[in-house]
Amino acid sequence: MFDPLIIAPVFGLIFVAELPDKTAIASLILGTKYRARWVFTGVAAAFAIHVVIAVTAGALIAQLPRRPVEAAVGVLFLLGAIALWRRNDDDDDTESVGELPANVGFARVSAMAFGVIFLAEFGDLTQILAANLAAHYRAPIAVGIGAILGLWAVGLLAILGGKALLRMIPVHAIVRIACLAMAALAAYNIISAIRG
Repeated sequence: MFDPLIIAPVFGLIFVAELPDKTAIASLILGTKYRARWVFTGVAAAFAIHVVIAVTAGALIAQLPRRPVEAAVGVLFLLGAIALWRRNDDDDDTESVGELPANVGFARVSAMAFGVIFLAEFGDLTQILAANLAAHYRAPIAVGIGAILGLWAVGLLAILGGKALLRMIPVHAIVRIACLAMAALAAYNIISAIRG
C-alpha cells in the first residue's frame, strides 16, 4: 500500500534522528576534502541501500548483535582518522580544495564515501527507525521514500556545510578537528562495544 501522507512525517523523524549522527559528521568530513557531487553520489547510494534493507528486512537488522557492529564502526573511524591525518600531513599548503591528486577521481571518491557511510550506518538508529516505521504504517514504499529523502537531506546539508566552513577556517584546521572528532567517535564506538 502506498500512502503519500506518510512521506512527510517519516522524512521529519528520520531527518531529526540522523542530524546529530556519526554519518552526518563523516559526510561533512568527506565534503571538506572532495567535490560535493562525488561525495554525495556515494553517500546517497549508501543511504538508499540502507533504507531498502531496513524496509524489507528491518526486523532482522534490529536483532543483529550490536557489539560487533559498534566495534567495526569504531575501528573504521579510527583508521579513517589516521588516514585523514596522514594525508593532511602529506598535502602541501598550495593545494586548493577543488584540486585532487591525479589518481583520485569520481569513482574512487564515491566508492570511499559509499563504504564509509554504508558501514557506519549499518544497524544504526535511523535504519532501525525506518524498519519500525515500515512495520507500523504497513506502507514500505512511502516509508522508504520519506526515509531516503530525510537521509539525503542530512547528507547534503553536511556536505555543503563543510564547504561553507572552508570560507572561514583553513583546511588544515578543519582536517585536524575532523580527525579528533573521528577519533572520539572511534573511542565511543569501541567502548560501547566492550561495555555491551
